[in-house]
Amino acid sequence: MDLEIKKKGWIEVIAGPMFAGKSEELLRRVRRLDYAKQKYVVFKPAIDTRYAKTELVSHIKNKSKAIPIKKAHEIYKHISYNTDVVIVDEAQFLDIELVDICEKLANEGRRVIVAGLDMDFRGETFEVMGKLLSKAEDVTKLTAICMKCGAPATRSQRIINGKPAKYNDPIVVVGAEEAYEPRCRHCHEIKK
Repeated sequence: MDLEIKKKGWIEVIAGPMFAGKSEELLRRVRRLDYAKQKYVVFKPAIDTRYAKTELVSHIKNKSKAIPIKKAHEIYKHISYNTDVVIVDEAQFLDIELVDICEKLANEGRRVIVAGLDMDFRGETFEVMGKLLSKAEDVTKLTAICMKCGAPATRSQRIINGKPAKYNDPIVVVGAEEAYEPRCRHCHEIKK
């Protein structure tokens, strides 16, 4: 983080496509919080049960305890006056209220770290992530490696039965290697 902050309370966003290492970067920051003996709480959307229900798990299986939530306002039930840092993974799956909650928590003097996909499988911005990116003091934009050509991948290609998803398919489909692969802008395909 290149940002020099004099007062407590700010928002950090880690964004990028599937398989870029967003959760791994979040877990790296959690380990640093452990070293610093800061009090933190990790949240994840309840819909994300790919690897575990109550843990934040990266694709390479590193993990940390996490509280599953269905709605962003549930965050308040699990933090106390002495919580230093609030961490949210897979933020694109949560409701837009997350933006105001992150703002409020930062204004109260807490560090807020949020990770998620910035674009859906169609290459369009997830609203909650777009708004968080615009309000964050620090943004880490990660890329993966395009599975077609090896270029930096900024998009998540949804694959259904070996073929690219269609534009009007459901936006939210929780999956991993069986349903998605990273692609660059030129190899990303959407069937109309």
